[in-house]
Amino acid sequence: MATNRTFTMLKPDAVEKGYIGAILEKISASGFRIVAMKLTQMTTADAQSFYAIHSERPFFADLVEYMTRGPIVAAVLEKENAVDDFRTLIGATNPADAAEGTIRKMYAESISANAVHGSDSDDNAAIEAAFHFSGREQF
Repeated sequence: MATNRTFTMLKPDAVEKGYIGAILEKISASGFRIVAMKLTQMTTADAQSFYAIHSERPFFADLVEYMTRGPIVAAVLEKENAVDDFRTLIGATNPADAAEGTIRKMYAESISANAVHGSDSDDNAAIEAAFHFSGREQF
């Protein structure tokens, strides 16, 4: 398998609770290399654009409000089979359904405040990374 990249965001709930270090340690210990990372805050327009695929869903307004309530940590990660391995590491969207030892099982509070985002495909990983990082910010 070739080394590839995925995108993640530590969401406002994880940042607010001080979980940045613990989550990043778990990511690193799982063999991912962080190739870009920054602490930033999404504007309403940013969140609406990033989550546009969900714009017709009933939870869209709440999602935008949640994602703009505080800072996030955006990061690009590299590893063999990065997307699938990271999805396994973060666990199910609903932390109640997430496997023991996954990031969401350990750090998420609910299905809507689930601590971390992980890209669901190589194509989306590239799109999401480009949304948050310019080419000069990725190594």
